[in-house]
Amino acid sequence: MRGLDESTDVLIRVGHTASEKVKDGLGAFVNFAARDNVLEVALGLIIGNAFTKVVTSFVTDVVLPVVSLLPFLNKNMDQKFAVLSKGPNYIHGQGYNTVKQARDDGALVLAWGLFIETILNFMGVSLTLFAVAHLYMAVSHNKIIKPTVRCRYCKKFISVEAKRCLNCSSWQDGREDLPGEQEDQDDDSTLTGDRA
Repeated sequence: MRGLDESTDVLIRVGHTASEKVKDGLGAFVNFAARDNVLEVALGLIIGNAFTKVVTSFVTDVVLPVVSLLPFLNKNMDQKFAVLSKGPNYIHGQGYNTVKQARDDGALVLAWGLFIETILNFMGVSLTLFAVAHLYMAVSHNKIIKPTVRCRYCKKFISVEAKRCLNCSSWQDGREDLPGEQEDQDDDSTLTGDRA
């Protein structure tokens, strides 16, 4: 029964090694997930998703029905479409009543009303988030929206207030543009100032 004991030992060692790797992996995941910035990002995504749903509902259920009352529309925006290629069950003179009906029939549809609705949703979410960011900055005096400019040397974006570029470490006040003689004069003046 010597072979049975050896195989049992091997199985115990493999099981012990596997359990250690699982514990290490689980510990690494908990360490990653428990970081402050990961939790902030997760909360931000959840709040952002709920916020997007509210704004989308506002645009779809409040703004667009009012827009649809305009005389040249006479329909909800999501039902404005053009049939590019008719389906097999197309009845001449009747057409399709909805985008779903046309697509179910296999027609090629240009749903321009849905596109306009999506653009309005995007603009609504963007403008609302911009307003919330400005409100937060006014209340907390903490800058979220930071103005940036391009570095004159590496052309990457840096803060307006930066004295040196974070990427190429060049001075933003134009020191690199000074001719060599000017720099030598500056060095001489500092040397004579040190002697005095």
